[in-house]
Amino acid sequence: MRPLEFRNLTLGYGSRILLDHVSASIDAGQLVALLGRNGTGKSTLLRAVTGLEKPLDGEIRLFGRSLRETTPQELARKVSFVATEKIRIANLTCCEVVGLGRAPYTDWLGRLLAGDRAVVERALAIVGMGDFADKALDRLSDGEVQRVMIARALAQDTPLILLDEPTAFLDMPNRYEVCTLLRRLAHEEGKCILFSTHELDIALTLCDSVALIDPPRLHLLQTEEMVRSGHIERLFHSDTVAFDADTRKITMRK
Repeated sequence: MRPLEFRNLTLGYGSRILLDHVSASIDAGQLVALLGRNGTGKSTLLRAVTGLEKPLDGEIRLFGRSLRETTPQELARKVSFVATEKIRIANLTCCEVVGLGRAPYTDWLGRLLAGDRAVVERALAIVGMGDFADKALDRLSDGEVQRVMIARALAQDTPLILLDEPTAFLDMPNRYEVCTLLRRLAHEEGKCILFSTHELDIALTLCDSVALIDPPRLHLLQTEEMVRSGHIERLFHSDTVAFDADTRKITMRK
């Protein structure tokens, strides 16, 4: 049973259609990059999977069940979401922030039991932040904060993880480190991970598949197949830039 499936999905707002009756599915254990030009609906699609945006038509299915039939409590145990905004929470330690991911499993007071604390410790260890558990989040670098946010998603213990431009505020070494971490989580933890990005070279180097928004279509192909398909060249072609399939980079035209 696939973690995520789109069936004749149509997304848009007002009179603008971003995606028109697209169908695609993603398997468990896959790292998938969501690519597209600015304003083509990457964030809208991610938000639709979380239930924050309503489709105009069609449906989203999570593990074989329609999102419309999924309760908020069930959704919180199936999907975690890491937003693109910089997070700076004063007076909370990394351990406390990651502990917020256990909210779907705690009582109404949000008390963490021994089992919850063990999950939090493991999540921090997996992302390489175990030694930072007692440090204040607002004292960390952007790269360290992003790892803590991913740890919070891991502590939520969902089989599907969505991230909206997780490398947006990071320098190049941290971009590769975060995406390498996501790849490891998909392959070693069996997570289905879908993240939007503008880092084309990273996506084509590290991801198993690529979902390319080409309004109003969505192309979802294995990475090697996407490179050969010509979709990327056509989408990013202009008089000044071109996609080089050999180097997998956007290059300036001479």
